[in-house]
Amino acid sequence: MTGNRTLTIIKPDAFESGKAGQILALLEQEGFRILAARVLHLSRAQAEEFYAVHRERPFYGSLVQFMTSGRCMPLVLERDAAVATLRRVIGATDPAEAAEGTVRRLHAESKERNAIHASDSDENAEREARFFFAEADIG
Repeated sequence: MTGNRTLTIIKPDAFESGKAGQILALLEQEGFRILAARVLHLSRAQAEEFYAVHRERPFYGSLVQFMTSGRCMPLVLERDAAVATLRRVIGATDPAEAAEGTVRRLHAESKERNAIHASDSDENAEREARFFFAEADIG
């Protein structure tokens, strides 16, 4: 992957409440191109592995429980400065602190049920994309 690709996940709260299409439309309006997408229900083992970086954090258990509570939609996105741009487009973790027009301000329920995940670095974007997709899936 290059610095022009990133991974996002439409989380169970947003996916199950029918907001995936609105979120995808917003991402496309911001110039992102969808390279790969799938819908899945993470197992506990998958969620624990994906979020292992947070294992020592106090929210780890509730995060794993939330991410296994329903279907989610991982996507690989492409555009210039993908990681930084996506972080700006999704907004602050707490929707009350997120800027107007951001994904979380528009679609998140709370700091914990915050609608969307975004990679925080080019290195993590590559690692996270490989978690969900084979290179052949991304192209």
